[in-house]
Amino acid sequence: MPQFDHSTLAVVDDEYDREHASGGWSRYATYLARNQHLLHDDGPLTAAEFACSTWQIATGPIMSPGYVRIRPDLHGITVVPATDDSRDVALRIEVPLRHSALAHRPDRRLGDWQPDLWGINRGPFQRLFEPDIDKALLLTTATLFLPVPRHMLLEPTDTQHCIRMTDEAMTLVKELTVWANAHAHLVNDLIGGTQ
Repeated sequence: MPQFDHSTLAVVDDEYDREHASGGWSRYATYLARNQHLLHDDGPLTAAEFACSTWQIATGPIMSPGYVRIRPDLHGITVVPATDDSRDVALRIEVPLRHSALAHRPDRRLGDWQPDLWGINRGPFQRLFEPDIDKALLLTTATLFLPVPRHMLLEPTDTQHCIRMTDEAMTLVKELTVWANAHAHLVNDLIGGTQ
């Protein structure tokens, strides 16, 4: 299992991907082949569409566990279109905020996100979940958008699943992971080390 720290929001798990591949090469490659409908739309995908699709396939719920693992205290990282012309993308990071991270705390009687007591992740990056609604709850989530520079995006060289397209997809999701991790401080500032 990947180890997370304050400088990581996402990790590419190549070791698990290879060790658990049914074909001996890559689980991710198998999932790309199974989800080929996401990788072409009556012709080649744009670089932005390729980024959105390859990330979607590399993460849950399509792959579980994902080729890209997301830090457990986050509700998700997705790649989304950033502009109307569909040439730009952004990382959308969903960060649950507990009341203790807020500048002005609400009434103490309001329920909050609850740590996953049965989960395997303990410490500062423990997964938070929505508690049963047996009292009033205030569940706050921040959405952080990080524009991805166009030069990081790759135009796929092939519209069909092949080794070259798989290599391009792997390279792209690794670059997007590096980009997310370069901005981990923004997430850490939001949660204030309180989760």
